[in-house]
Amino acid sequence: MSENQAVVSQVMGAVVDVKFGGAGLPEIYTALRAQIDAAGVKKEVVLEVQQHLEGGVARCVAMGSTDGLRRGDIVKNTNEPITVPVGRGVLGRIFNVVGDTVDDAGPLETTERLPIHRSAQSLEEQSTRAEILETGIKPIDLICPFIRGGKVGAFGGAGVGKTVLIMELIHNIAKAHGGFSVFTG
Repeated sequence: MSENQAVVSQVMGAVVDVKFGGAGLPEIYTALRAQIDAAGVKKEVVLEVQQHLEGGVARCVAMGSTDGLRRGDIVKNTNEPITVPVGRGVLGRIFNVVGDTVDDAGPLETTERLPIHRSAQSLEEQSTRAEILETGIKPIDLICPFIRGGKVGAFGGAGVGKTVLIMELIHNIAKAHGGFSVFTG
């Protein structure tokens, strides 16, 4: 086995233990790739190293289904973190957690990628003022204004208007401010 390869030693749902030989353990947040052959269908699952255990074992979290992954399967060390595409070419596209497009909208128009775990901006690059984001929706702007650059959660039962609210936010921010809206979930 080469120094960039290891074997699966244990699978516990989305948690996978990978045993490395004498090459040493990869760094935390390193991406590993395992090939799965489940019922004749070949697929690849990306594992991210989260913890170093004794005996040359790396505890990883799977970024996809581990169905078909079993003890003894070969795992390849990429020696890189998980990266995702960035730039204007990603606008309007839908991605999975490892940065692959899932919207069937053709090839991606950007080649720049950045790691999903990276340092925050330095304090010199950040604004020290709290600015209100004008949403153009009167109840929000008056009763519970959003902070520009902050995080906001929308909770509520079925049929209360969460989707309509988000669509209005996207529309108003794009039209009035020429800005970008990013949604995760």
